[in-house]
Amino acid sequence: MQPEIEHLASRFREELAGVADERALEELRIRYLGRKGALAGLFQDLGKAAAAERPAMGKAIHALEQVVAEGLAARKTALSACAEERLPAGFDPSLPGRRPWRGRRHILSAVLEEIIDIFRGMGFSVAEGPEVETDYYNFQALNFPANHPSRDSQDTFYVDDEVLLRTHTSPVQVRYMETHPAPVRIVAPGRVYRNEAVDASHAAEFFQLEGLYVDAGVTIGDLKTTLRQFAREFFGPRAELRFRPHFFPFTEPSAEADVLCFNCGGEGCRICGGTGWIELLGAGMVHPNVFRAVGYDPERVTGFAFGIGIERMAMQRYGIEDIRLFLENDVRFLSQF
Repeated sequence: MQPEIEHLASRFREELAGVADERALEELRIRYLGRKGALAGLFQDLGKAAAAERPAMGKAIHALEQVVAEGLAARKTALSACAEERLPAGFDPSLPGRRPWRGRRHILSAVLEEIIDIFRGMGFSVAEGPEVETDYYNFQALNFPANHPSRDSQDTFYVDDEVLLRTHTSPVQVRYMETHPAPVRIVAPGRVYRNEAVDASHAAEFFQLEGLYVDAGVTIGDLKTTLRQFAREFFGPRAELRFRPHFFPFTEPSAEADVLCFNCGGEGCRICGGTGWIELLGAGMVHPNVFRAVGYDPERVTGFAFGIGIERMAMQRYGIEDIRLFLENDVRFLSQF
């Protein structure tokens, strides 16, 4: 067996000299020191040798095992040193790796989804409609007569005299009621457009969520309760609302709802303009003319509607002062949320 041990030692040195990386070094270790490796085979053959020869043979095998182990360790050290020499200056391989940059939902998408989830919890379903609308659905069916001054506040972009980009998501309520009998309880989210001079608080395109609840005996008390619950879910349990009389062609009576300033608690600050309140949304009881346009009997059903600006909600919650930041796609801004 001695010539076999010497031959194995010589072959190991040759193979060790040709190892160029740690993977090849590990394969070499397994071939010699693994459970089914060359050294394991020698130890099995040792049991078959004559009793008088076993001590000398065992000593020779253990010596070979030590040669293999020392050779592998030395080669591993040499490979590590070579790898460090190839590293760029200032690189510390002991530092943790940098995780790849991961995107996230846009702040407007996240806020919109949260608002929809709140209303779903109150029994509302989601309805959608086209962004390119007709004058009838965008204005006439919502009690905006032709050439009426109320249209001035919702000037938009026209494809022709009858086709335009919708100015609110309210046309969805008309389309939905035309095909669904009461009771109706929906929210309609989507993008809307207006011919606005763009500045820190106005944009030519923005997102809105329309809410509509129609049934027998719906009252303005139901409207107030629904919006108070929404405000407390979105801004926190201490949120308070107040309602101010207003005019909208498609609701009567109409109101604007303000939320108690979350920053100063009503004492007055820069965010609320010193008033203690922040304008939140517009709302009111659905006008009978809207019911007549969709074939509902205003003597049998009543309902309320409200419209929420998604950018306004995000700006109020996070203290954002310029609406243009939402669509500039500046990752430094968007990654904060």
